[in-house]
Amino acid sequence: MSGTERREHIRTAMSAKVKVVHGELGEFVFSTRDISDGGVFVVVDSEPFAPEIGDRVTVQVQGLPVPAPTLQMVVVRKTNDGYGLQFDENGD
Repeated sequence: MSGTERREHIRTAMSAKVKVVHGELGEFVFSTRDISDGGVFVVVDSEPFAPEIGDRVTVQVQGLPVPAPTLQMVVVRKTNDGYGLQFDENGD
């Protein structure tokens, strides 16, 4: 691990559709780029989705034969192509 590497979980490449709901910005469907035990990265193309670091969102995987659980997540990172979301252990 390099000196600037801060990740504590190994990432696994995974492409899935997820519904992301933000209390003020609304509801969006994005593709994931990777997932880990700590969270997920969602790719945001041209959608008007611009949350602040620390904002809470709900995330639900789409396209499964049964409805997936809705998970509480926190926006922890922004890049040019999307957002890193961390599982919110304090979420209800």
